[in-house]
Amino acid sequence: MSLGSRYSRVALLALTLFAFGRLVSVSVFAQSSAPQGMVLIEGGYYQPLYSVPQKSTADTARVIGFDLTKNTSPLVTGKTVDAFYFDVDPVTNGQFLRFVFENKRWQRSVVSRLFADEAYLRHWEADTELGVLVLPDQPVSNISWFAAKAYADWIGHRLPTLAEWEMVAAASETSQNAQEDPAFKKEILRLTNQPAHKPLPRIGQSTPNFWGVRDMHGLLWEWVSDFNSALVTGESRADASLERKLYCGSGVVGASDFTDYAAFMRFAFRASLRGQYTVPTLGFRTAKNLEEVPAS
Repeated sequence: MSLGSRYSRVALLALTLFAFGRLVSVSVFAQSSAPQGMVLIEGGYYQPLYSVPQKSTADTARVIGFDLTKNTSPLVTGKTVDAFYFDVDPVTNGQFLRFVFENKRWQRSVVSRLFADEAYLRHWEADTELGVLVLPDQPVSNISWFAAKAYADWIGHRLPTLAEWEMVAAASETSQNAQEDPAFKKEILRLTNQPAHKPLPRIGQSTPNFWGVRDMHGLLWEWVSDFNSALVTGESRADASLERKLYCGSGVVGASDFTDYAAFMRFAFRASLRGQYTVPTLGFRTAKNLEEVPAS
């Protein structure tokens, strides 16, 4: 080996170690600076349940309900997700109570029906009273998308995207991505199919997953910012066809993983929602972009 070649290898190794150290330091900094009640979720690649590969033929695309001659990019084929902060637990009754105290327009008797239906916060005793049967540390439910978004804006956060939520939900207790683990899928399906708890349990009772997040499955459904974009093609008849296919056997056609029945249930539920809807088993949690890491 020549001296020049040796120096080149040493320089490359040094550069690699520096870059790796930089990545580790950024990750540690981001984790240590996570807002209270949140954890760092490292970025990654998200493959949606329904997608049309770029090389698919028009006939293949039509099987899942749309015509490539009308829309050359009907569904997302996958995307890279940047790192972000994510709530460890769903937002609670107590947290949302403070919000409505300071934002009267979101109190039950005041809120516009354009932004929340008649069942909004109906389990509470009154506008600013939980009542004896509703605990502060239970997840808040009967919340519309508009109300969830307003709360997230109020605290300087945002609702997670569908891709972000699904990435976190794919983690088991020991693996960042357990989607290929049959035991994990079976357990998630069991949690998804179990009868709804009445009243909802308190937060923090389950074992955290790989990221340190609790209750991603089985406690309640959760809003995401783009809940209504999962199966939107831009053509109303195609959208309706896609939504119907989720509820029958043909729903597996075109899916990236036809064995993930719990994911089918989540997508079907989201497809049934409108922004003003409220459900006793539908709550939310928030996300936040990483702040710029100062140069060292």
